[in-house]
Parts: sequence; structure tokens; C-alpha cells
Amino acid sequence: MKRKLIAAIGVAGMMVSIAACGGSGKAGSDKGADAKELTVWLTVDAQNNWPALVKAADDAVAKKHPGLKIKHEYYGWPDKNTKLDAVLATDKAPDVVEMGNTEMLGYMVKGAFAPVDPAKFDNSGQWLDGLKSSVTYDGKTYGVPYYAGGRVANWRKDVAASAGIKSTPKTYDELTADLDKIQKKEGSTFNAWYQPTRDWYAAMSFVYDAGGSIAKQEGGQWKADLSSPESLKGLNAFKEIVDKYMHGDKTKDESDRYIVYGQGKSAMIFGAAWEGATAADPKNDKTGKLKDNLENFVMPGPSGKNIPVFLGGSDLAVPVKSKAQSLAAEWINAFTGSEGQKGLIAKGNLPNNKTDLATLKSDPATAVPATAAESSWFVPMAPGWGQVEKAQVLQTMLQDIGTGKKSVEAAAKDADAAIDKVINTK
Repeated sequence: MKRKLIAAIGVAGMMVSIAACGGSGKAGSDKGADAKELTVWLTVDAQNNWPALVKAADDAVAKKHPGLKIKHEYYGWPDKNTKLDAVLATDKAPDVVEMGNTEMLGYMVKGAFAPVDPAKFDNSGQWLDGLKSSVTYDGKTYGVPYYAGGRVANWRKDVAASAGIKSTPKTYDELTADLDKIQKKEGSTFNAWYQPTRDWYAAMSFVYDAGGSIAKQEGGQWKADLSSPESLKGLNAFKEIVDKYMHGDKTKDESDRYIVYGQGKSAMIFGAAWEGATAADPKNDKTGKLKDNLENFVMPGPSGKNIPVFLGGSDLAVPVKSKAQSLAAEWINAFTGSEGQKGLIAKGNLPNNKTDLATLKSDPATAVPATAAESSWFVPMAPGWGQVEKAQVLQTMLQDIGTGKKSVEAAAKDADAAIDKVINTK
């Protein structure tokens, strides 16, 4: 699911009211332990797909607090943050709110959420790295990971077989050798690997695989790192893929990748785990062949290890203005704890922790996304990161590289300069 990152500057006005109210405290302390009402905001994903898990959390908390009234409101992703921004400027804030993990940073920077004590939540010592990063800012924890969604490689078994390939690749050398065979067999206009140039989630996986990063924190300040030797190595590896196997429009992003894949002019994609199945949906599959011919596999990296993937997902946070912070923390733990994770896994989600993730690796149905999610990266948790995203610095750099407008070195240098201007700005 496409989720909009809320830039830090986008909630600045709303936060003035929060600061003025003097909200403080830690969720999970005794603040609001005797509250009589709890308001929980979730997205429609929970309402439509796992309402029984919501009720189970309600029942567990209500059993400990007789007479407690728990209210739920459900929102679509495009609408939620607009409504949240408006209500956080009043004294009617919800007590629990679901956030996309890329949405957390701007709110944490501006003080919208109360810090939480990780020790009060099940499996917190085993939270997935990418999700743990998304709820951590300036050394404090401001949310609890809910569930995750990973990224995998997906290719057409029929196209691979026609090029003499009998199994999915386990190493990067095997992958590129297989793609070379497919490219030769299918011709120069075919996309052996359809990899949109502006897809920074994929490109940064190559950067992190090479030991590089988008930015690093040094002495309390963030500094762009795309021009480091390691990052340049990753960007060059990404460019090689785009140059050799991607023969489509090199100014596009990944938003319609599943649609392009369904048109039958590509053998492979690397993206969110749902994209292959969505491409095979009859309304998107223009070949009539994808349903029984698509196969996920763990994306190998040039480093010799599985490539680190960006983990999407959701977190749960407690607004600093909540009058029931203690109860909010209890509800979150009931919902995201050990029993809750079992239910979320049964609904096809990746769990929020490594312990449960390990159990999925033995099941062929979940082994690929579970294995891929073991190695992950996340965006720099810097105060100005929202401004970097809003300016599309990474997308511009990648388009310049992919189209040949700039060399890798020049594009990375320009991107670093643009990042350094805003990344430390609250």
C-alpha cells in the first residue's frame, strides 16, 4: 500500500497547540490509568481484515478495567493524517493511533506522541530492525511496531524456463547470468528486469548492501553519505541493472510497476510482496498467463548476502494529549503482543519481531518474505528527513543517473548537497 510520508514541516502549525498545552509523561506510566473511556484510531485494514483481533484486545483490556468504554474509529490511508492533524490541535485527541512507519518521524520530531517504555511490550527486544528504527527518535521510543510488509523478487517461471532456467537464483551472479539468458532470448526491447529508475526503495537497498547509507549521524548532526565509496558502489550496481535489463521509460517511479508487469513485457520485478499477485489479478494480467507462472524469491545482493530490504508496515502511537496513556499502552500490548501477532500472521502479515519471523521461514508459503525481512534498512531518523522526501532528492538523483544526465558521482554529490541543506532542520 502506498503511504504518504508526512514531512516534519507539515505538522508544525498543529504542534504549536500541543506545545502550548504542556503535554508530557510516558505512555505506560500511571497517567490515565483510571480513565473511563479509550479511543482507538485504526485504518480500515484492521476493520476489514482482522476485526476479531481488535475485539480480542478490547476484551482483554476491558476485563482488567470493568466499566471501561472502548471506542474505535477507522480511516483510509489518504484521509487519516489530515483528520489527525486537525484533532491534535484540540483537546479531543485519540488515545491510540495507527501510523504508517514512514509517517512517524514528522510527528515524533514535533512532539506529537508520548514516549513509551519498550520493556512493557511483548517481544520488544526482538522488534524487526526497520520497524524499531521507525519508532525511535533522539534516543527515545515513541511507538510500538504493529506489523510489517517486506520486499521480494518475483519472476515469470515460463519466461525463465524458455531461456533454459530451471530454478530461482540463490546468488547475485546466478541472478545476472539468468537475466542475461532471458534478455538474449526475449530481445533488446524486453525488460528482463523491469526496475523503475526513480524507485529509491530498490536503489537504496543496493546502497545499504554495499555498506553505504543515505546519511550518517556524527556528533549529534546528520551528514549525507551518498558520495561515500560504499554508497557509490551500490549506486553503480543499481545503474548496471537499469542499463542492462530495464528498457522502458527511465523517468518513471514504482507506483504502477504491477500494472506494467501485468502487460507481459517483463520477466522480473523487485518490489513489495503483494505486487506480483496484484499483477496476476485478471484485471491487470493482459497475458492471461501470470496466475500460475509467477514465483517469489529472496533477492540476492552483490555483496554475497541477501539484499537489505525496506520494510513497510504500521506502528501504533499514543498522542501526547491523550488522557488515558496508561490504558492506551495496555491496549497496544494486547493488540500487538504475542497472541495478536499470531492472528496477524494468520492474515498474511509479517510479524513485528524476529522470534515470530523465524517460525515463518519453515513454511513454504511464507519462507520467502520472512527470510527477506531478516535484513532490512530504514530512512535516516533525522529531523529534516521529511523535507528530503518532499523535495524528491533521491528520485531526482536516480533519474539523472538512469537517463545519463549526470554521472553517478556527480548526481550523488548534488544529492548530498541538497540533503545537507535540510536534514538537520526541524
